[in-house]
Amino acid sequence: MFPPVRAPASTVADAMAEAEFVLLDDEVFAAEYLRVPDEYTVADDVVIEGSCGDAEIALTRADIDGALYLGEGVFRLKSGAHLRFLSSATLH
Repeated sequence: MFPPVRAPASTVADAMAEAEFVLLDDEVFAAEYLRVPDEYTVADDVVIEGSCGDAEIALTRADIDGALYLGEGVFRLKSGAHLRFLSSATLH
């Protein structure tokens, strides 16, 4: 018997919950730090940090606020970048 298939999360906070990787546009970063924004998180607080070799990303709450859900777990940020959260099970 196969485990039930979960629908992709439709909010950034829900998608971050179990993520091990961050797909930003076409590059996969290992999620080193993820903080689900709450009422104590301000616009310039870093909520996502990741690395891929020598490349690193850091996104603030302001970067992800207002992200538009496009479907299938993909969000478009105000900058126009596409963001998706992945677990190791989705990468093989």
